[in-house]
Amino acid sequence: MEVRQLNYFIKAAEMLHFTDAAAASFVTQSTLSQQIKQLEEELGMLLFDRIGKQVQLTEAGNVFLIHARQIILDIKKSKQAIFELENMVNGELRIGVTYAFSSLILPALGPFSEKYPGITIHIEYGTPGELDNKLKMADLDIVFAFHEQADSEGLEMQPLFSSRIMMVVSKNNPLAKLNKITLKELGKTELILPSQGFSSRDIINEIFRKNHIIPNIKIELNDVHSLLSMVESGHWATIINEKAIITWDTLIAVPISGKELYKQAFILWQQGAYRKKSAVLFMEEMLKIV
Repeated sequence: MEVRQLNYFIKAAEMLHFTDAAAASFVTQSTLSQQIKQLEEELGMLLFDRIGKQVQLTEAGNVFLIHARQIILDIKKSKQAIFELENMVNGELRIGVTYAFSSLILPALGPFSEKYPGITIHIEYGTPGELDNKLKMADLDIVFAFHEQADSEGLEMQPLFSSRIMMVVSKNNPLAKLNKITLKELGKTELILPSQGFSSRDIINEIFRKNHIIPNIKIELNDVHSLLSMVESGHWATIINEKAIITWDTLIAVPISGKELYKQAFILWQQGAYRKKSAVLFMEEMLKIV
C-alpha cells in the first residue's frame, strides 16, 4: 500500500469519475485505474462498483475512505512536525548549568527565545557531577559548566573560555579600591563562599591550605546568585571566577597576588550522541556573549 494509491483512491471517491480524478491527479486514467486495482487486490475487496465511466463506492470503499483520509492527514501532520522541528518552530531544549555559570547564561536566553519562540527552554542547575550523569542519561541536551577535564569520561568537552579566580566585593566596599589583594589579607577578610563540594570551593580550599592560611568564612551558600546578592548588599567578600559577575554592575573583581589561578569553562555533550539542532543554535548564541 502506497501513499499515492491512497491519494488516487480519495480523489476518485470524491469525484466518482476515474477520468476526472486522473486529470485532477495529473496522471493518465489507466495509471489511476491500475493503482486502485492494485489497492483492491491488496485489501481483498472491491472499493468501487464500476458502471461504465461512472463509479460508486462499495460498502468497503466507504469504510476505507474514512481511514485513508485519516492516514493522509496523519502523514501531513508528521511532515509538518518534522519541518517545524528542523526549522526551530517548536520543541524543547534541556540545558544543564553549574551554579557559577548562572549569570553567564542569562544574557543568551532572551535573544534565543526571541529568535525561536516555539522552543521551550528548561534550565537545570546542579554540580558538575550531577549534570554529567543527567547528560549521560540523555536527561539533558547540553551542559555549560566550569569543569575539570579529568572528569570527562563518556563526555565530549568543548573548551569555551578560562576565567581567573578573583576576590569579588561590592563597589561600595573599601576593598574595591585595591589593585590586588594578598592571600594573607584575604584570609582576614570576612568571606561568603560556595558550599563544600563545589569545584570552585575545592580550588579555594587548596589555595589556603597550600599557604597555611585559615580563612575567615562567615557564610556558605550552595546558590551563587544568593551569594553574590549578599556580597552586593553587604561588607563581605567572596572568591569566585571573574566571569561569574558578568551581569553584576554593582560588583567588582580584585586580583589575588601571586600565581594566577584560572577555572576552565566547557560545553559538554553526550559522547557519540546526536546533537539536537536547538542545542547547537543555543551554543552559538552563548559564543556571542562569552
